[in-house]
Amino acid sequence: MAENIYAIKRAEEIFRTALERDTLNMWQSNLRKIAGLIRDTALLALLENQEVSLSDKARALSERLGETPPEVLKLLTELLTGGKLRDIDDISDEYQRLVDTHRGIEGTVTAAITTAISLDNKDKLRIANRLTTIMGRPVVLKTNVDPNLIGGIIIKVGDKLIDGSIRNKLATLKREMDITAK
Repeated sequence: MAENIYAIKRAEEIFRTALERDTLNMWQSNLRKIAGLIRDTALLALLENQEVSLSDKARALSERLGETPPEVLKLLTELLTGGKLRDIDDISDEYQRLVDTHRGIEGTVTAAITTAISLDNKDKLRIANRLTTIMGRPVVLKTNVDPNLIGGIIIKVGDKLIDGSIRNKLATLKREMDITAK
């Protein structure tokens, strides 16, 4: 569960409204999409830049979001103007937990996946299914792209970390070569 009190309260508000209006899935997919966009450091820097106008920020977001319901755009505007944009990840996670509980899927695990390039839906599904089998309970993926990995994947589930990145393999090889050279 998120530790961010603002995010918890905001997710609860969104959940209650979505439940009343039967828009749980719409909010779920849009919150995930926005949280994924905000992980783009260049976009985040633009959005947090005080010298960039709100209309330019809105244009940059709409180019990446495509068709977005007005209530989602309203949330984005509130987060932008209130300086709470970085909370979208926690809001999305808490909202997901509320939806899972509502649907009777308690006990899900969140796996943070970092790759050098974006994963397509087929790869995400394959990884989620494999991790669900390993963990013995449903796994929800939270993806992130970090080109500095060069290639490979880093998976973090709870306190477990699997670093299969090329960057890590090269660093390990360098350490081993330094030891043998001495």
